[in-house]
Parts: sequence; structure tokens; C-alpha cells
Amino acid sequence: MNAGPRAPTLRLPAAVRDWLRSIGYEPLPFQQESWRAQLRGASGLIHAPTGAGKTLAAMLGPLLEAGAESAAKPPPLQVLWITPLRALSADTARQIEALLDGIGSCWSVGIRTGDTSSSERARQRRRLPSVLITTPESLSLLLSYGETQAQLAQARTVIVDEWHELLGSKRGVQLQLCLAWLRAIASVRIWGLSATMKDLPAAMRTLLGPDQPGTLIEANGTGQAAARIQRRHRITTLLPGELQRFPWSGHLGLQQIDGVIDAIEPARTALIFTNTRSQAERWFEALSSSRLDWLGRIALHHGSLDPAVRRKVEIMLRDGELKCVVATASLDLGVDFYPVDRVIQIGSAKGIARLLQRAGRSGHQPGGLSDLLCVPTHGLELIEFAAAQRAITRGEMEARQPPRGALDVLVQHTVTLALAGGVAPDTVFEQARSTDAYAALTPSQWQWVLDFVTRGGQALEHYDEYQRLAWDDDRLVPATARVTRRHRMAVGTISSDAHIRVQFQRGATLGSVEESFIAKLKPGDVFLFGGRALELCQVRDLVATVKRARRARTLVPRWNGGRMSLSTQLAAGFLEELARFERGVARGPELEAAAPMLDIQRRWSALPLPGQLLVEEIRHREGHMLYLYPFGGRQANDAIAALVAWRLSQRHPETLTFTANDYGIELFSQRPLTMTEPLLRELLSTQSLEPDLIAASNLAELAKTRFRDIARIAGLVQQGYPGAGKSARQVQASSNLLYDVLATHDKDNLLLAQATTEVLTETFDLPRVRSTLARLDSETLCLKTPARLTPFAMPLWVDRQGATLSSESWEARIQAMLGTLEAAATGEMDPSVIAVSERDKQTHASQKNTRS
Repeated sequence: MNAGPRAPTLRLPAAVRDWLRSIGYEPLPFQQESWRAQLRGASGLIHAPTGAGKTLAAMLGPLLEAGAESAAKPPPLQVLWITPLRALSADTARQIEALLDGIGSCWSVGIRTGDTSSSERARQRRRLPSVLITTPESLSLLLSYGETQAQLAQARTVIVDEWHELLGSKRGVQLQLCLAWLRAIASVRIWGLSATMKDLPAAMRTLLGPDQPGTLIEANGTGQAAARIQRRHRITTLLPGELQRFPWSGHLGLQQIDGVIDAIEPARTALIFTNTRSQAERWFEALSSSRLDWLGRIALHHGSLDPAVRRKVEIMLRDGELKCVVATASLDLGVDFYPVDRVIQIGSAKGIARLLQRAGRSGHQPGGLSDLLCVPTHGLELIEFAAAQRAITRGEMEARQPPRGALDVLVQHTVTLALAGGVAPDTVFEQARSTDAYAALTPSQWQWVLDFVTRGGQALEHYDEYQRLAWDDDRLVPATARVTRRHRMAVGTISSDAHIRVQFQRGATLGSVEESFIAKLKPGDVFLFGGRALELCQVRDLVATVKRARRARTLVPRWNGGRMSLSTQLAAGFLEELARFERGVARGPELEAAAPMLDIQRRWSALPLPGQLLVEEIRHREGHMLYLYPFGGRQANDAIAALVAWRLSQRHPETLTFTANDYGIELFSQRPLTMTEPLLRELLSTQSLEPDLIAASNLAELAKTRFRDIARIAGLVQQGYPGAGKSARQVQASSNLLYDVLATHDKDNLLLAQATTEVLTETFDLPRVRSTLARLDSETLCLKTPARLTPFAMPLWVDRQGATLSSESWEARIQAMLGTLEAAATGEMDPSVIAVSERDKQTHASQKNTRS
């Protein structure tokens, strides 16, 4: 339920009033409503802008209930604080300790994450602090010990910080199962905190369980209270001095470094956000090289750096010792860095909520000003920034869809609970059914889970290694002590990318990179990592030994998951901005800067507009190219491209290459691709969508890759023991062998079905593919045959060139095409002529993503 009219001011204890008065703080209405709800024993969700005081709103209630300001000694565990990122834990602990010190409480505060030392973990197993700050993974590990289970049962309140970050992932599913256990064992209240959420009632139901009552508190207000709560945003765009009329992805970013430096100069401290760690490395290097006087005051922060390095950066940032920090998502949640007064976003954030979250890292206090500068990396991102700003003004946000029915997580959780002295299967089943993720779990599915953890299933029952649990009367217990050791090493593993530790020859650790990157290097190769040029010496036992390089770098590590898709809301906003440009109304600075590019698009073809699907057919000596602009985001567009290519190949056997980005798709062929409206309608039909998409893709291989992650979560494959770790290649080989065995001898294995489902829903984004095709079916078709590449087609053409084997360099082909198009645009050549390198004619057979 929503918070009703403002209730009378809550009478606070004298110690609390004195502390609030000493810091000049008057509680906000939403905070007082939170405390009242907590005192009456309610659970719920607190939704308030970044910096509005959610920590105080969530934490003071349990203290008031316990009379903590007068306690003589630290009580046992009272509050379990769940954070999605380890980087948030230290800052959260400082905030809570300041509150405790201020009101004279003796409650103790502790942190339990993957960075916690082994000695501290041992102490915590004996006695947990009054307030424990932990992550979903570490909480799951704590549940595997009988002594900590008993201590966790004493908790009275669970607070889930940044719930929106966990909601849409398997980590959130894992947390739902842990919370279900806590609800069943202890009389615990659960509160979620969020600043960027759309469907709040649904988010609260997912957190608390579908049948649990909850109180929804939103930080609304009027008059002076509203001014204190509401965040003011100043979002501007760094406009390029000269914008190329034919954009291509990434080319514009570092060209604007002078403008970025000018934006950093007047700031006390600036945060620069990038979407990928490789991009962060490049920007850190460029800034360090451009401003030598900032050396020592510029830092780099991303999740692959060593925890000690990250903590040092966070402390320096909090203390105002840094001029600038280049970071990824590792710093865009929850951390209060008050010295930060400017945020710079490199490239589109691809989502409204993500952009707003990052903007909130500056001016991090109630009523503060969030100052965000957006830096486009190509021309079309100017329009994305304009659309995002308009959406933020209107209060729009993306909804997050939580995963459901992930049996790999349920298998892991079942084994985890059994490790702590055994567990009754019916208990686990009922607890799982009380969550949103497993509300539809059937008895037959649960029986399959039990069979899987006790026998290994139909295909693996003769191998002792897969018989992890045994029956002890009516309870499940570990089959062997070895099962307990192995499972605790892997428990909580949701993110399953294999990483290689990077360390100097003398032993200092820098962090970790994905093994897929290191596998491409040989000793002597130079790469950039942690802001240093490093030379690879050797790779052994999951450790890459390096030394400082004396020559220029050659490679930057690339991490998986860096190519985010444009959100549905932002894609719709993009088209709205184009419609505004078409009508000539309310053009902001971004559209004015993009006007030369958009004018060329309109003159040579047409602008993509709402309610209209633009299709461009271009023929020249390189081949025949078909461009469609569904605006479904990168993942969905990629699936649509594969679908259309396959359906075309079924009509006329042809070698086709497809490429996709957030806006559109390209189909390339040596033969003409003549399109008619009936044919296009058939190619984009939702009829037989799923079987056609399966046929259009190498689903077996994709499912096998996805199964590797599922197998690790479910405990079928192990990373290995300390000092004897398995490489990613060994893990892949093990999981591939298991997949083949199960596919041959246990075709009804539910983990195989889950792998296929996850490929369709996550890799292909089938729900969005379906909704995008349904939208296109109702739109009018705008078929154009431009004589040359258009500005919207250019990025797709460039992406294909990057996957082309040719004796001519990629950059040379791009520059040749740009010269040709610019000349045509300025009338310097016959517009019907397009010069394409003769050497590119023979390359189509080597294209990436070829479908025959």
C-alpha cells in the first residue's frame, strides 16, 4: 500500500533528537513514515531519490524498536544489510557507524563479503555483529554453516539496498530463497531500498514474496519537504566542434578529450563513467597523458582491479584527494562521495534509469544538484542523449523483469541448506514456493531436483561424484565431507566468467581479466591494464605474470557483457526526437548539432519515425545491402536479423551476412535483395517465431555455452581447489561433455531445457523480439532505394567491415567510404557513383555471422 496523508511527527528519543539537532538535520516525512511502519512490525519498500536519506530511513527504525541508544553492550545480530556490490559495503558501514555513534549506541557493525579476511570470517562464525553488511553470495555461504544459521535466525530486520540492481538477475533469485528461509525461521521484517524503479508494487511483491503484505513508501512531498527530497538534475551534452555526417560507433569519443578536460577543470571532483572496462582503461590513459599535472590525482576503478586498489581509490575519493576517477558500473550504486560535484558519462548509458543513477553520484545530498555531462562517441548518440533528458523530465523509467524458475539456483540452495546439519525436503519446497521466482514450482519439478541432488539424475546416477546429498531418515545431508568442502568453495557463484589473476613477477596483484582475453596473448605481448602498460611473461595456474612494458601497448583487455542494448523506452524516445526534428519543433542543442547528419538522411532516404518502418535497399559494386530499422535494441535486432536472413534463405538459397546494432540491421548479399511489402511482412511475421528463430541460429552450441554457466551454478562442474584451479578451457570441456551425455541419455533433463530457455529469453531477448515484430506489423512500410549509404546505414556497414578479411586495412576502407559519401553530400561528385574498393569484392565469403 502507499503511504497515506502525512501523519503526526514521530516523537523521537532525546538522544536521537540531540544528534539530529547537532548535525542540523530535520527528518523528512518519508523517513518518519518508514520509522512508524517499522515500529508496527511491517515490511515493505522505500523508494526515494539518490541522496534523500534512505539509509537513515531504513536503519533508525530497528534502533528505535530495540531502544539501542541505551543498550549496555552490543546485542547479537539485529540487522542484516544486503548490498549488491562489495564496493558499497565500506561506505554503508561508515554511515551506520556515524548514526550509532551519534545516538550513543553500542551496536557493533561488521562486513562479510568476498574481500573479508579469513580471520575475520572465523570470528564472525563464532559471533556475528549487531549489524552485518553482506552480499547475496556471502549470505548464501553463511547459510551453509549450522552455527551461523542459528545466529542469522536472531535477526529482526533485513534491509536490501539497491533492490533494483538485484531484481532482474539470478543473484536476486538467490536472495529471494535466502529471505524465504529467514522468513520461515525468524520473525524478520524485510525492507527494500531503491532510487530508480518503475513498477514499485511488483518490485515489492518480488522482494517480500507474492502472498506477503507490504508497505510501499515513496518520498513524495510538498512545499519545503518536496524541495529537500527532490533531486535537481542538470544534464547537458558535450557537443562536438564538427560532427561527421556519416557516423560510426566509437570514433568520436576520445576526439573530445579537450572538452572533457575543460569540464573537469572547475569541478572539485569528477566521476567519469564508461560502459566497459576496456573503455575506462583507454580514457584513464588518455587523461593521464594529457594532464601530467594531474598525475596522482587521477584514478581508475573497475571490478577487475584488486580489491585493495579499489578500496584505496574509494577512500581517496571520499576524502576529496582526487580530481577525477574513471570508473565503470563499479561506482554507480549507492556510494556517498560528497566531494563529487560533476559526473561525465562517456557514450550512451543505453537506459534512462542507468543514466539517472549515475547522475545521482554528484550532489549526493537531499535537494542537491546532480550535474551530468554526456559525451557522445558517435553522432547518433546525440539523439539518445536528447531522448534520455526528455524522459527524465517526464519521470519515465524502465521496468525490470525478474527471472523465474531457475532450477540451477534452486539446486545450489538445496545443497547449501543441507550442509548445515541437514534439511527436510518439504521445508525447502514450501520456502521456495513462497518466493516470486518459484511460486509456480510444481511437485514434479521439485521431485526432479531431489533426484538430481541425490542420484545425479538418469544419466549420472552411476557416478558417485554427482550424488551430493543422501537421505538420513527424512532429511537431506551431505553424502561425503568432500561434498561439503567442494560446495562451500562454489556456493553463491552466479557470475561464472573465468578470470585470470594478473600479478607482477615480484608478487603484487593488480586484479583479474577474463581468460578468453589472456588466451589470445603469448609471452612478450603488451597490454594495458590498471592504467599500466604490461608485458606478459607467463600464464600458469590461473595466474598471468607480468612486468612493466618498455614499449607501447598493443591491446586493451575486453570483458564480456560490455555491449548493452538500448532500452525499449529510450528507443521509443529516440524515434520521438526524430519526429520532432521532422516537424521542426522544439529542437534542443543535441538535435541542432545533429541537423546536418539528419538532413542528409532525410534528403537521401527518409528519417525513421514512430509508426513507420524504414527499409533501405542499396545496390553497388560491393554487393547488395538491405537495411531495416526496427529500433529493438542490439540483442533483439540481432535476433531479428538472423530470423530474416534464415527466412530469406529458405525462399531462395543464398549466402547472406547480417549485422545489427541498436537501431537497425543490415543484410548483405552478392545477389539483388528486391523487397516488396508482402515479402517484408512475411519475413517479419510473428508466426512460427520461436521454431524459426531456433532454426536460424546454432541453438545447440549456444545452449551448450549457456549450460556451462548453469552447470557451475548447479554444482555439476567445479573451478577447482586453491592452488589447483581449472582453466576456463577445462571447465568448458567438462561442461560440454556433460551436456553431450545428458542430451544423449537424459533428454528430459530440466537443466537442458533451462539452457534453451535462457538462450531464447536472454541471448535473443525473445520477449522483446516478439513485441518488436508485433509493433512492426502495425506500422506502415517506407521502402527507399538510396544511391549510397545513408547516415543510419553507415554504422552497420562499418561494423561489417570490422569482421571482413581483406588486404586493405579496416580504417582505410572506412576513410575511403567517408570521403566518397562526404563528396557526394557536398555535390563534388555524381551522386549515382559510389567508389568501393575493388579488393572488398572477394571478401563476402569470410564475413562474420554468415548464414547459408
